[in-house]
Amino acid sequence: MNTSLNADRRLQDLEAAQREVADVLVVGGGVTGAGVALDAASRGLKTVLLEAHDLAFGTSRWSSKLVHGGLRYLAKGDVRLAHESAVERGILMTRTAPHLTRTLPMLFPLHGTAGNFVMSGFRAGNALRIAARTPSSVLPGPRRVPKHEALALVPGLDPANLTGGLLSYDGQLADDAQLVVALARTAAGLGARIITRAKVLTLQGDGAEAEDVLTGTRFGVRARAVINATGVWAGTLTPVRLRPSRGSHLVIDAGSAGLTGTALTVPVPGERNRYAMLLPQPNGRAYLGLTDEPVDDIPDVPEVPQSDVDFLLATASRFLQRDLTYDDVIGSYAGLRPLIEAEGRTADLSRNHAVLTAPNGVITIVGGKLTTYRRMAADAVEATNLTQVPCRTKDIRLVDDRPAPTTPIAPGVTEADVVHAIRHEGALDADDVLDRRTRIGLVPADRAKAAPEIAKLLAHA
Repeated sequence: MNTSLNADRRLQDLEAAQREVADVLVVGGGVTGAGVALDAASRGLKTVLLEAHDLAFGTSRWSSKLVHGGLRYLAKGDVRLAHESAVERGILMTRTAPHLTRTLPMLFPLHGTAGNFVMSGFRAGNALRIAARTPSSVLPGPRRVPKHEALALVPGLDPANLTGGLLSYDGQLADDAQLVVALARTAAGLGARIITRAKVLTLQGDGAEAEDVLTGTRFGVRARAVINATGVWAGTLTPVRLRPSRGSHLVIDAGSAGLTGTALTVPVPGERNRYAMLLPQPNGRAYLGLTDEPVDDIPDVPEVPQSDVDFLLATASRFLQRDLTYDDVIGSYAGLRPLIEAEGRTADLSRNHAVLTAPNGVITIVGGKLTTYRRMAADAVEATNLTQVPCRTKDIRLVDDRPAPTTPIAPGVTEADVVHAIRHEGALDADDVLDRRTRIGLVPADRAKAAPEIAKLLAHA
C-alpha cells in the first residue's frame, strides 16, 4: 500500500484520471473532501480528488485545532448533533487518529459563587462522553478545583476574586492540516488519485473540466458521481446558499499569557453560551480565539481585522494578571465557516451538515465542522447510490509515519519534517511546507527565518 504523495505521483495520477472513468470525483482537498475520498476508496470505489491549491489550503487549516465533544450544541438543545460530535471525537481519539490527537485539560475560572450552570453543562458533556464509549482514561470527567490548583494549572490567571475553577477535558489535534494530509495519504494508499493544483472550471453530474495550475493545461475527468466538497466556496460550482462566518485566532507566546499545558476558557461579556479560549500548543505558542462574525466576501486567504484583534485581546485580558497587548501578538489567522443559510446570527446557526443534489446531478456536502468530517463523508458517499458496501472508516487507522527529528529549523520543526513533506506528503513548494505541512508560517518572523533553508531542502529533495 503506497501512501506517499509527491510530484511524480501527482503527474501519474493526473494522466490516469484523464484516461479512466472514475466512480467518484471529489472536488475539494479540505478535511471533508479528503474524508470523502477515503470513504469512497475504502468501499472499493475508483476515486479521484481534485484540489485547486493544496491539501488543507482553505478552512481546514484555520480551525482551533480542537476535537470538540459537542458541549456547545448540547447547551442549545441540539442533542443529536452533540451526540454525533461526541461519538466522532471518540473515534478520532481512540481508533482512527490517536497519534494525531491528545487530551487537553481546560480550565474555566470561577469568581464568587458562579459556576453551577457551567458545571451542569460539563456533567452533561461527560454523560455524552460515556454514551459515546470514550474511556475516562482518554477524557477524564470534570471536577471543581480550589484556587491554588487553578493558579497552578494556569499561572497567568488573575488571582483577584478568584475562588477556584472548573476543570474539564476535550480533544486537541496535533495539527488540523496534518489530519487532512493523513486522510488524503490513507485514501491514496487505497487507490484514490489525489491531484492538487487542479482548478475545476465547470462541474456536471458526470465529470468536470479543470486546469492544471502548474502548466495551464486544461483537462477533463469523467465520473459516475460527482461530489462538491469545497466548503465555503461550494456556491461557486453549484447553486448553494451559505452564510459564511469568520473565526479569527491570534498567535501568542504561551509564556507571555502565563499558560502551561492547560487551556483557559472564559465567557464573552454580554453573551450567553459564547466563550473565548487560550489554547496552548506543544511548540510553546498558544492560540487565542474565537470570533464569529458574518462575512460577505470569500477570499482564498481571509485576514484578521483589527476589530477581531481588539475583541480577543480585551476578552482574554479580563481574566489574566497582565493585559495582553498588540506586542504579544506574533501571528494571526482566520477561517470561514460554511454555515447553511438560515435566519438569525451566524453565532447561533446550526453546525449540522447537509447533502444536496443539484438538478445537474452534482452532490454537494456543506455545513458541519471538522470533528464530524467522517460522518459528513459517509453521508455524501451514500448519496451517490453506487455501492451497498457499508462505511468502513471508523476502523481505518490513518497513516502514521512521522520522521525522527533532525536539525531544528523552527519551533517544533526539523529538517526531516521538511524532507518528509516533500517526498511523502505532497508538498510541491515552500508555501506548502511553511503553511500546511508545518505551521511555521503562522508566525511571520519564523517564516522569514526558515524560508531560505526550506528552499535549499526543496532543491535537494
